[in-house]
Amino acid sequence: MIGAIAGDIIGSIHEGAAPQPKDFPLFVSGSRFTDDTVLTVAVASAVLSGTDYGSALRGWGRRYPEAGYGGWFRRWLFQDDAPAYSSFGNGSAMRVSAIGWAFEDLETVLQEASRSAEVTHNHPKGILGAQAVAGAVWAGRMGRGKDGIERLLSERFGYDCDLDWAALQRRGGFDISCQGTVPAAAAAFLRSTDFEDAVRNAVSLGGDADTLACIAGAMAEAHYGCVPDAIQVEAMARLDPALRTEVRTFAQRYGVPIMTAQRSQGTPE
Repeated sequence: MIGAIAGDIIGSIHEGAAPQPKDFPLFVSGSRFTDDTVLTVAVASAVLSGTDYGSALRGWGRRYPEAGYGGWFRRWLFQDDAPAYSSFGNGSAMRVSAIGWAFEDLETVLQEASRSAEVTHNHPKGILGAQAVAGAVWAGRMGRGKDGIERLLSERFGYDCDLDWAALQRRGGFDISCQGTVPAAAAAFLRSTDFEDAVRNAVSLGGDADTLACIAGAMAEAHYGCVPDAIQVEAMARLDPALRTEVRTFAQRYGVPIMTAQRSQGTPE
């Protein structure tokens, strides 16, 4: 979950950019959290409190009305009785990583991922994208390895993650569907050497860089075991107190590796 947030913040200033080399600065003064972080925390908060996912998404989302929500989600967010809107966009997949940490068996993870998605993204492909990301996070933390994660994504969800990297870069990353985003983000993780490399791979694709890096970062954190301290410092410093407190509370309850509160409060450059 912290990996998802770090990926979102690192990718935030690159959204809409063309594919680029990987040697960009990880954090700059404009690096910030977006809707990916807010809604990731909302799902984590629902798990922590037992609140239904729809109420948590609306509650947290309305605290940050300018976080960068898509048009359909924004309309849903501010209408109390708005129904799900049959989306297969990547919003269901980018917010789901906490579920992969919170539950111990795969079938429960997939059930909860479906529940978290269907309040907005009730198209079968929208639900599938959320389940795939949560399942990959679960498989990573269970030590299934990259081969096991790739098999899960392929055999259970039908995602081909063995993608031609040069072709992905030529395409650019602005496919906001689950079926376009999840395999590309997974490929960024699967070809990585460590957490930072996974995020750099994702951002280098351009396009929807914050969401690609959010999903790749979620998978990478679970597989590699943690987010490096220096990246945690920068990411946590860019959260406000409410978000930071919720992240720490979730991490401590569900065993997500996190720095102590004293060490993880830094000042953005």
